[in-house]
Amino acid sequence: MWPVKQPREDYAPTRIAYRVNRLWLSPVFRLTMLWLLPIGVIGGGVTLWASQPGSQELIRSVEVAVTSRLRDQPDFQVKQMAVKGASPELTREIRRVLDLQFPMSVLDLDLDEIRVKVSAFDAVEHVNAHVVLGGALMLEITQRQPVVIWRNAGGLALLDEAGHRVAVTDRRDGAPELPLIAAAGADKAIPEALAIVAAAEPLKDRLRGLVRQGERRWDVMLTGNQVIQLPETGAVDALERVLAMDEAGDLLGRDIRVIDMRNPDRPTIRLGDEAFAYLRTLRGLEKGMTN
Repeated sequence: MWPVKQPREDYAPTRIAYRVNRLWLSPVFRLTMLWLLPIGVIGGGVTLWASQPGSQELIRSVEVAVTSRLRDQPDFQVKQMAVKGASPELTREIRRVLDLQFPMSVLDLDLDEIRVKVSAFDAVEHVNAHVVLGGALMLEITQRQPVVIWRNAGGLALLDEAGHRVAVTDRRDGAPELPLIAAAGADKAIPEALAIVAAAEPLKDRLRGLVRQGERRWDVMLTGNQVIQLPETGAVDALERVLAMDEAGDLLGRDIRVIDMRNPDRPTIRLGDEAFAYLRTLRGLEKGMTN
């Protein structure tokens, strides 16, 4: 007969079993034992295998083979480039600089490099480059819009409202519809210049341009060698006062060279040579009559 097993007097678990039981009830312990530890062991093994020279060579050969296979797939071919938002002249320059040969694999396209090259154009404010369905490289351009021509020591440049260069030109009549500004610092005060040009609308047929003086204020240059000197502040108001005086008494139709509004409370004028000679003659006659 088999011996009869005597029942245990104490059915409580051992101390070790109790502690293991308590640990197993912890979610962190279960997560570590069931997932993190196996993943760490597998990851360590893969890392050890990949660190071997032979394994690295195998990985490189597989990578080259896969890349070559993908490069030849029709779905990865870029067949053309479309440029949106740019003028025809800018579009031609972008195509010339990028000099991309189509068709080409999307894997051979460096979109970051394309963005850098296109952003280098003066006329480009922002560019977005991406590949669209159908195998086309799409360049979405935000182009700067010139608002003035700036004459400076380096020549003539077309500027946008923020003072950024849009293009260079060698002729004033290259953009005759744009107002001309000149001198150092003029590019930093374009909003004020545009406000002055807008206020000078009644003189648009005589307006030659604006000259920045000392990077502080503007002179309005008119045909007939007339100059309206504006103050540092309140330039538009000062110009409107001159226009009001011209409307009331044909001020600008007289032989006056300079209208000095730098002190708006005391406007002064400088006569032309003929007017000054005439005034001197009158004074001489008055003096002779009083003697």
